[in-house]
Amino acid sequence: MTMQVNPFFITNLSSALDQTQATEQQLSTELSSGLGVTTIGQNPVAASQNAQLLNQIGVEDSFTQSSNLALGGLNVTDSALGGVVTQLNQAISLGSEGANGTLTLAQMQAISNQLSGIRDEVLSLANTSYQGQYVFGGSQTSGPPFTLNTSTSPATVTYNGDSIVNQLQPPTGQPIAMNIPGNQIFTSSTANVLGALNTIVADYASGDSAAGAADTAALNSALNFVSQQRVTLDNSINRLNTATAAATSEATQLTTVQTNLMQADIPSISTQLSLVKSQQTALINVIAALGSGSLFDKL
Repeated sequence: MTMQVNPFFITNLSSALDQTQATEQQLSTELSSGLGVTTIGQNPVAASQNAQLLNQIGVEDSFTQSSNLALGGLNVTDSALGGVVTQLNQAISLGSEGANGTLTLAQMQAISNQLSGIRDEVLSLANTSYQGQYVFGGSQTSGPPFTLNTSTSPATVTYNGDSIVNQLQPPTGQPIAMNIPGNQIFTSSTANVLGALNTIVADYASGDSAAGAADTAALNSALNFVSQQRVTLDNSINRLNTATAAATSEATQLTTVQTNLMQADIPSISTQLSLVKSQQTALINVIAALGSGSLFDKL
């Protein structure tokens, strides 16, 4: 009887040993890193899903960072408009006082001076900036949006911004308005805040108490309009807070999914590693035994 010997026996043993060593290295890497997928080739589907999850997490995180900055600007804008409301209420009170027709010219001019101070404070609020950007300039945020010219009577105000409403797009839902252009509030034809203040300052400076009622009515209209704009602004703040909370929650959930996808099964890997090491030891022993004599001596 002729015994058949596989001429590739030693080669196959060597290849098997190489494979177990590679497997041991891979399992050791997974065990030390805690990751079940360390290369694309190891699990292409999981690697692709991981890339998609990381991309979406990045989108959510980027929006959260942008929204936090934008929220700061909106709160500063709302605070500025709150200051405008306070100043207009004071101006209305002074305007009503000057419109009663019983004040002397000196008294009217004293009120005019007080109103001038209010006008200057409102102008300062209209030029409010946040982190180096002027909040009422539309998209023109690098310079003060309003300049005052007192060489005329009434004084005039020039708007240097534009009418663009900047928007922030959340990961889901409609864009959120991030500003109110200043010309929509302070110099609009609907309710010209600075224009009404300039007019009443000039009228009272000249002692024209007859114009006081109309001037005060114009200030009331301006006050109501500013209050309406604050409602619009508060709506943006509420929407942004909601969108930010949703993005943060989504990022947290996606991170959990991504972690579970890539996380190594430590008990299973430890068992596999133990088996591979045993196989490796057995293969080394066989190869060593074969190397101590001829193949036929071992048969």
